[in-house]
Amino acid sequence: MDDLKRKYLDLIAGAADEASIEEVRLAALGKKGELSLKMRELGQMSPEERQVAGPALNALKDEITSALAAKKAALGDAALNERLRAEWLDVTLPGRGRRAGTIHPISQVSEEVAAIFADMGFSVAEGPRIDTDWYNFDALNIPSHHPARAEMDTFYMHRDANDPRPPHVLRTHTSPVQIRSMEAHGAPIRIICPGGVYRADYDQTHTPMFHQVEGLAIDRDISMANLKWCLEEFVKAFFEVDNVELRFRASHFPFTEPSAEVDIRCSWEGGTLKVGTGDDWLEILGSGMVHPKVLQAGGIDPNEWQGFAFGMGIDRIAMLKYGIPDLRAFFDSDLRWLRHYGFASLDVPTLHGGLSR
Repeated sequence: MDDLKRKYLDLIAGAADEASIEEVRLAALGKKGELSLKMRELGQMSPEERQVAGPALNALKDEITSALAAKKAALGDAALNERLRAEWLDVTLPGRGRRAGTIHPISQVSEEVAAIFADMGFSVAEGPRIDTDWYNFDALNIPSHHPARAEMDTFYMHRDANDPRPPHVLRTHTSPVQIRSMEAHGAPIRIICPGGVYRADYDQTHTPMFHQVEGLAIDRDISMANLKWCLEEFVKAFFEVDNVELRFRASHFPFTEPSAEVDIRCSWEGGTLKVGTGDDWLEILGSGMVHPKVLQAGGIDPNEWQGFAFGMGIDRIAMLKYGIPDLRAFFDSDLRWLRHYGFASLDVPTLHGGLSR
């Protein structure tokens, strides 16, 4: 036992690399290793001999195993130190050149929309993405039996059955921001509300999370004519065309009365959208005059004030303007896609300098 111990401890101490350590391990503890063969001889010994030789062999095996592990760790530390010494870096040298980042199309289009409406006197309002169902539904005149309030369409936050607080949802539109803005600032008011919204839907033109921008203008003498002018000016500026024809189709939204879907005249030549010409019509947004109950929910007297509201999908108008075929690609985090459709980080959209340079 003492001879084996000295032999292998000397071999371990003299090992110069991990390959040598592995050779020593196999020679001692491998299937045909010297110590393993000694272990097999225990079965041929008498019980008295086995009681003496067994513990001694196990103790020797443990000692050799520990020595192997310690030597391997020491060799690893030495190799790391040598690598760190060889790969020394002068941090005062000039940095490595990097490719300039790009702006996501959603961010770019949001800035374009904000620039256009800012020129018309609209300010930007924001609000929480998680809101109570009162702000998301009740304050907007959406009844309790409306399909949009079903769990198959709206993401409700978990809460205990005995929780006295009102239910919370991931907002399904940015309209709750309009209610909060009316509560905070009263009338007159002129705002747009861009941001992310959530609905339980997923296909080529729908995703569970997408982006909207909604507009609200309230004053004493606002009419549908003001709404029509505002949307015409927006479409001309956004699609960068001189003339545009809008078509207002009667529709129904709980939060506006009267309500209208808005289409733009367009054509699809070679698969490319051209706004302002052609015989086709394309729906781009919903709009209408704010319902008196919505004004009341925001703390505004509907007998003295009236206004219009509209809403559109930022993702959708970005797809139309820049020819992006699949909405799901907006959220794939694919750098190749972003380099193709992204925008230069320093190109800030302005009406006088151009929106999509």
